[in-house]
Amino acid sequence: MASLRTVLITGASSGIGRALAHLFARDGYALVLAARRLEVLRSLQVELTTTSRVPVRCLRADLSTHDGADLLHADLLREGLTIDVLVNNAGVGMQGAFVQLPLSDQLQMMTLNMLSLTTLTGLLVPGMMQRRHGGVLNVGSTAAFQPGPFMAVYYATKAYVVSFSEALADELDGSGVVVSCLAPGPTETSFAVTAGANRSRLFQGDVMTAAEVARIGYDGWRRGKPLVIAGRSNRVKQLLTRVLPRRYVRDAVRRLNTAE
Repeated sequence: MASLRTVLITGASSGIGRALAHLFARDGYALVLAARRLEVLRSLQVELTTTSRVPVRCLRADLSTHDGADLLHADLLREGLTIDVLVNNAGVGMQGAFVQLPLSDQLQMMTLNMLSLTTLTGLLVPGMMQRRHGGVLNVGSTAAFQPGPFMAVYYATKAYVVSFSEALADELDGSGVVVSCLAPGPTETSFAVTAGANRSRLFQGDVMTAAEVARIGYDGWRRGKPLVIAGRSNRVKQLLTRVLPRRYVRDAVRRLNTAE
């Protein structure tokens, strides 16, 4: 009997990562869930094994540290786990003026959002290429498509994720490894509270549920789309950022990233 293909999902304890875990489990993937909160992962493990009856392993990982991705990879090797699909979902945001936010926290955000994502991709994709099958689903953001006053570093990190993902998808075309980037807009998760942005205008309008966003991203990855923007209104807004004057775009984002 053929063994199940295995997906590693970072930041799986809540939000989009948790919803993606349910989708992969539904389709029969064995799951490796990684996050800082191991106790929350354990409850998700019970839930998934009960509803989908697939193998689920939980690994504690802090990908905001410089060696976090390497340590997670070492745990995978120690457990003898072969990863067929990598979901780089772990990420964090931070609202406020760049010079007023702690620099150390912003550098830590860059490590989590960009460096660990890149490291895990670099460590796991070569094996996928050798096996001639696999996939990477990176969770970016519509923040990637414009500068973000009062969330300057966060927006910049997501611009990196989208650019890196699209380029990698092109490089790996025909290799058997499918790379996709999911770019959600404001979503009903704990992100806004953690980022200190829950009172901003950005999260006072229409927001999608994590389940909706995850389904769109998962379906787009399965179809081999390099970039998947979740939601029609978000796709329209992304197009507008290409044609509107940059000054206008910056002013609009500034207003969105400040409190009512």
